[in-house]
Amino acid sequence: MPNEALIVVDMQNDFCEGGALAVPGAGAVVPMVNRLITRYDNIVLTQDWHPAGHASFASSWADGQPFSAVKFPYGPQILWPDHCVQGTPGAAFHPELIVTKAQVIVRKGHHKGIDSYSAFRENDKMTRTGLAGYLKARGLSRLIFCGLALDYCVAWSAIDARQAGFDVGVVLEATAAIDLEGSRKRMLTEMRQAGINLNLTA
Repeated sequence: MPNEALIVVDMQNDFCEGGALAVPGAGAVVPMVNRLITRYDNIVLTQDWHPAGHASFASSWADGQPFSAVKFPYGPQILWPDHCVQGTPGAAFHPELIVTKAQVIVRKGHHKGIDSYSAFRENDKMTRTGLAGYLKARGLSRLIFCGLALDYCVAWSAIDARQAGFDVGVVLEATAAIDLEGSRKRMLTEMRQAGINLNLTA
């Protein structure tokens, strides 16, 4: 449909097997993501793009432990292993991902003091990426999400898209989850409550 866009979230080396923040089962979803890419005319890729020493990295804190939480000015923030550092192989897209059809790449997490899960706004809920305006200017009102990780960047992006007024669906079989302390189940519930269609297939 001409008003649809596929949003492929963070299909990057560091989130796949062998990466710095590998999501279990990530490699298995690449063929399904590619199948979706071939079916849609309008493609957006998102890319985690952190400067070295990003505030969300556990290594940036004297006693920082990966996957622990600390208080940032905008609220609780999980500390992550260093990942998707700008210009590194880990930040590159998975080598098997079809990237040639992408019309725009949204880079997020590039502000050193603010993490960014969503493709629409950073974790402070104030700093916007401009993606909503781009999509609306092109008349794209129905958004389909896939990619990594389901319970963080995919879910936050999908929920923000709903709040921005888009019709939203997520292809669950073309995602994989970190599932940190039950985060997969929690975010599935939040997406359903937001009115997101989780029954789509690849």
